[in-house]
Amino acid sequence: MEKEQVVVIGANGQLGTDICSVFKREDYCDLIELNHSDIEISSIDSCNDVVRALNPNIIINASAFHDLEKCEEDPITAYGVNALGPRNLAIISKDIGAELVHISTDYVFNGEKSPRNQVGVYDNSPYIESDLAEPLNVYGNTKLSGERFISSTISNYYIFRTSALYGNNICRSKNAPNFIERMISLAETRESLKVVNDEIVSPTPTKFLAKQIALVLSCKFPFGLYHATSQGACSWYMFTMFIFKELGIDLKKLEIASPGEFRSEVKRPLYSVLDNYKLRNGNIDIMPHWTVGVEEYLKNRKVDNNE
Repeated sequence: MEKEQVVVIGANGQLGTDICSVFKREDYCDLIELNHSDIEISSIDSCNDVVRALNPNIIINASAFHDLEKCEEDPITAYGVNALGPRNLAIISKDIGAELVHISTDYVFNGEKSPRNQVGVYDNSPYIESDLAEPLNVYGNTKLSGERFISSTISNYYIFRTSALYGNNICRSKNAPNFIERMISLAETRESLKVVNDEIVSPTPTKFLAKQIALVLSCKFPFGLYHATSQGACSWYMFTMFIFKELGIDLKKLEIASPGEFRSEVKRPLYSVLDNYKLRNGNIDIMPHWTVGVEEYLKNRKVDNNE
């Protein structure tokens, strides 16, 4: 049987790198890797010239403009990449009969579904796919626009919303290492550091998200919108504390930041935990608990550092 041809856009990014690695290992498709120098998705002409010439069976869009502050400063560029880019790819996918896979975000929600109870703890009410999306910032709004462009243009699409991604490759959009590496670096160079405790997320390894995407595609799961994050949830402070405990870093270095201590013009949802409702009901959810993902990342990190 002839292999499907899969194009990965954003192949050198944090998620794109792991998608390519997983798909190569699965060896059920011919993979074509495209980076920013190969295609500008905000340009319909660039998309036409590159994608139509390749005529793939599947297009995976792992590119995004997700630096929150820069999105607020430059909403036009953010809209071009996060909204018009998916629209362009959807139009071309429809014309050539390709499936489109797109990565979205928990930041399409406002974080108010699960309010704090009387003791200041969030009730366990993660967002499911059918919950109302109501973004608070430019990034979330442009990502939601990208989702809407896709779903209103084609029917053979997969949209995966995810949360707090981290992986081995540097995040190209932010040109910075992931959260785990930043916290480790700060612990090595500072006497103490403060981390917010009022934003609740589900830290998700890019490696596991890539495996989830590959599984959905390989078994021809129904098209549509899916949540795909690690199980469970934590604050950024709890996330950091777990990292430090695993590595034996002195927890006395770590402090909880006061509310509003890190001033930012960007509004963020305080509770953006996603429930992989549709994947779980389809018996296809392979995403681990967030602590398992961190343990594996740190274990592999130690192996790499010892080589």
